[in-house]
Amino acid sequence: MASAGFALQKALFSKLTADAGVTAVLGGARIYDDVPNRAEFPYLTFGQTTERDWSTGSEPGHEHIFTLHVWSRARGRKEADDVMSATAAALHDQALTLDGHRLVNLRHEFSDARREPDGETYHGVARYRAITEPL
Repeated sequence: MASAGFALQKALFSKLTADAGVTAVLGGARIYDDVPNRAEFPYLTFGQTTERDWSTGSEPGHEHIFTLHVWSRARGRKEADDVMSATAAALHDQALTLDGHRLVNLRHEFSDARREPDGETYHGVARYRAITEPL
C-alpha cells in the first residue's frame, strides 16, 4: 500500500490537473513535483510536506500539512493570487479518492504572495491541512 502522503499527493495532482478553473488560470496543466527546464510561467509546484501521527485510541490516522507554490512572471501579484484562489476553490473541503486511504477532510489554511528578490517573479505559497486514515 502506498504511504498516505504519496497517495494524497497523487490525488491532489489528479484533481488539480483535471480542474478547469486551475488549468485556465495556469494556461494549461502546469503542475509539477519536479519542474522541467524552461517551464512556462505561471506554474504550480508541490512544496514542503509534513506528516504526523493523528491516531485516536482506537483508529490510526495521519495529519498532513502541505504547501503549494505558485510562480508567476506577470506584472503585479494578481496572477499569483488568481492561481491560489482557483487552487483553493478546487481543493478546500473537497472529497478526493486516495489509494489505500480515506480523506477525512481537506482545508485551505492560508495563502501569501510576494515578489522574489529577482524583481521579476511573484511567488505564492498556499498551505493546506488534510487528515487521512487507512482503509
